[in-house]
Amino acid sequence: MVHLPDAGLDPEATRKLEEYQRQVDAAGSYEDRVVSAKKWFSSRNQRSNPTFRRVRESLTRMCSGAQRCVYCEDSVGDEVEHIQPQDLYPCLVFVWANYVYACGRCNGGKSNKFAVISGDRLVDVTRPRGGPVVPPEPGAPAFLNPRVEDPLRFLDLDLEGTFMVLARDGLPDIDRDRTDFTIETLKLNRDVLLQARATAFGSYRARLHEYVSMRGIATAEEIGRLADSLKAMPHATVWAEMKRQHPFVPDIDELFSRAPEALGW
Repeated sequence: MVHLPDAGLDPEATRKLEEYQRQVDAAGSYEDRVVSAKKWFSSRNQRSNPTFRRVRESLTRMCSGAQRCVYCEDSVGDEVEHIQPQDLYPCLVFVWANYVYACGRCNGGKSNKFAVISGDRLVDVTRPRGGPVVPPEPGAPAFLNPRVEDPLRFLDLDLEGTFMVLARDGLPDIDRDRTDFTIETLKLNRDVLLQARATAFGSYRARLHEYVSMRGIATAEEIGRLADSLKAMPHATVWAEMKRQHPFVPDIDELFSRAPEALGW
């Protein structure tokens, strides 16, 4: 799960999203607004809609690698996902800051699962199937938001064993609860992701070794291409953790000592 720098949205697309949101907000009761949000988002979130073409173009620029899902970083991110679910927060259905690009597996699995912080505790506000359509309990969002937070403040990736993502040691209790809720909601430790991270680790290490080996031989242009190919690989969190943990992983530390500039990539 990676932090997303905001690529921005052009003024015309921003204006149209605000227009769409006003229509939802004017629908009446909370339940009416939920119905309106789902109806209008479904009909407008189309590639034929110029506004959502521009939304998708901006979200693509924000993706790591070749348009990877912001959550799992493994599959193609091609679904406009609401960080705060439209089923619960119709007031955010057309808000640019509430969008990320996710894959179908992560988007569908997350669905309307959400939690808030109420006082010093985490409260799951997911609406059960068939439950009454009432506003969720108020509170600050508990789900880690990659648009405004760096997930690596909360997550650790085990590079030398399981390749699981876990809550970092020493987090305050509420941040640990937030992190555990996010990991479980997205199923970030499903088997296929553990295997993919292990493969990515080997690939990053091989690419870095190639880069180090070629530094004194290849042209500047060739070296630049090697660096660019490494930066475009999937599983950006694996690379970020290699940089963060290199002092504790001898073979990786040795490679970075020979190419310290790579720590800035």
